[in-house]
Amino acid sequence: MAEDFHEVLFPLDVSLRAGGGPQRLTEIVTLASGREHRNGRWADSRRRYDAGFGLRGLDALHAVLAFFEERRGRLYGFRFRDRVDGRSGPPGRAIGPFDQPIGTGDGATATFPLAKTYGSGFAPYRRRIAKPVAGSVRIAISGQEAGPEAFACNPTTGLVTFTPGHVPAPGAAVTAGFAFDVPVRFDTDELTVDLAAFTAGEIPRVPLVEIVP
Repeated sequence: MAEDFHEVLFPLDVSLRAGGGPQRLTEIVTLASGREHRNGRWADSRRRYDAGFGLRGLDALHAVLAFFEERRGRLYGFRFRDRVDGRSGPPGRAIGPFDQPIGTGDGATATFPLAKTYGSGFAPYRRRIAKPVAGSVRIAISGQEAGPEAFACNPTTGLVTFTPGHVPAPGAAVTAGFAFDVPVRFDTDELTVDLAAFTAGEIPRVPLVEIVP
C-alpha cells in the first residue's frame, strides 16, 4: 500500500556491497518408495538481503541507523538497489528497448506492466517489476523504439501507459528495457550495534526482505 511505503532509496554505497538474493519455499515429501513429491508453496520468489555486509565505517553505520529510525523499523517499506539483479538485462550490458517482452498489442490496451522473465527453455519465471528507476525505461513496439512522446512510465507502479495515437496495434510485440529497485522493508525492529566488535571487524546484521508494495 502506498501509505506504508516510502519512495526513498536505501543508502546506495551500503546496498551495493550487501549480500542476499531470491528465496523460494518448497515442500518436499519423501514417499515409501524413496521418490520425492515436491510442491512449490510460493508462486513468486522473495528476496532477502543482509545490508550489514555493506557497512564500511562509522559514517555508513550512522546513515543506516538514521534510515532505520525514519522507517520506524519494519513499519515502512523502501527501495533497495540490487547490484546483481537490478536491470532488464545482465549487469554488464547497456539497457536496451528489446530486453524484455511485456505484452502484445490488441489495438485497445494502452497500459502494460513492466516485467522481467528468467529462463526460457523449461519453465520461465515472469517477475513483475513495480519500482523502475525514473528515466531509465526504454520501450519498443514491433522492433522499433518508441520516442518519449509515445509513452509514460509510472516509477512508483511500473505501469507503462501509451499516449493516444501510439497504442500498440493488434499483434504488435511490446518490449522494454529498464533499471529497477526492489521494494523491501527491514526484517527486524531492533538493530544491535557493538562498537567494540564493529571496530574489530564484526559487522551487525541488517536484514531486509522483499515486499509487495
